[in-house]
Amino acid sequence: MPEPPVISFDAFLAVDVRVGRIVDVRPFPAARKPAYQLEVDFGPEIGRRRSSAQLTQRYAPAELLGRLVLAVVNFPPRQIATFFSEVLVLGVPDSDGNVVLVEPQTEVPLGGRLY
Repeated sequence: MPEPPVISFDAFLAVDVRVGRIVDVRPFPAARKPAYQLEVDFGPEIGRRRSSAQLTQRYAPAELLGRLVLAVVNFPPRQIATFFSEVLVLGVPDSDGNVVLVEPQTEVPLGGRLY
């Protein structure tokens, strides 16, 4: 396996990863791959942002509501079908390639930044 590219610490700090709580989950039938439309609350500094996430294989909507997640909040919006995704919710693939969310192990304040 090739070595990943090396980045500077300043480049890492430029990626703004924050904690948010999923407050709304909707089916997204217009997406090419099965996905949900999420609304995530990042607290008073950032507010609520929307994201498209391919989580349908591992999570039912009721399992996602109220869940804390980590997301990149400083990407430009990306249009997916008729929906604009404003943040990138982070996950890693399981052994079958399905997304498993990256999330805090305990309750933390909304908007907290990953360092």
